[in-house]
Amino acid sequence: MTHSKDLKRFYELLDNLKSIVGGYRYLSHCDAKTGWPDKGVYFFFEPGEHRQESSDLRVVRVGTHAVSCGSKSTLWSRLRMHRGNASERGNHRGSVFRLLIGSALMNRENYPSSTTSNWGKGNSAPREIRDNENAIEIEVSRYIGTMPLLWIKIDDESGPDSLRKYIEKNSIGLLSNINGCPDLASVSWLGRFSHKNNVQLSGLWNSDHVHEKYNPEFLDVFEELVEAMKEC
Repeated sequence: MTHSKDLKRFYELLDNLKSIVGGYRYLSHCDAKTGWPDKGVYFFFEPGEHRQESSDLRVVRVGTHAVSCGSKSTLWSRLRMHRGNASERGNHRGSVFRLLIGSALMNRENYPSSTTSNWGKGNSAPREIRDNENAIEIEVSRYIGTMPLLWIKIDDESGPDSLRKYIEKNSIGLLSNINGCPDLASVSWLGRFSHKNNVQLSGLWNSDHVHEKYNPEFLDVFEELVEAMKEC
């Protein structure tokens, strides 16, 4: 029962956040000039994925950036990597989110082996391989581009013990089906074709923290952060 109450509060806070920032954004319509804080946590929803016995969309991915000490990456630079470029090409080797969605698409669709054989291999690839993967990268960009997005400003120091990491980790723990979240993925959810058991079992496009229990006290901190957004 406590989990359900915490989940209810979490989504109420997200509804408040949605009102404060003026609604969802979609990466297909965003760029650096759209207006982003330097640092924050993002929450992706997904068309067709709803909360239990509700028409409300459920969160399917939580993420942040700059969790290594000294990292200078910004919220937008991370979201831009997920989005891909203006021509819809992207680099899944620089985005685990893109990697996960692309792998699921390959498992669901019939792509030629020349397109799929090197997907996810290495941190970089020569031009020929990247050109062969272009069809999937474009589909990934289009898929992510339709996903509603919320974000919250958390301007703290970079590092694994950052407040951003705390919010990300506990949000994932709360939302993971592995931990008892009742908001299950739909039978047609693309993530069911994922090559990662953690994605299939958690109902999230996350592979880290899905087995970790959340601390309910994080919701008090999250509420303070949402309230602070009114002053941004």
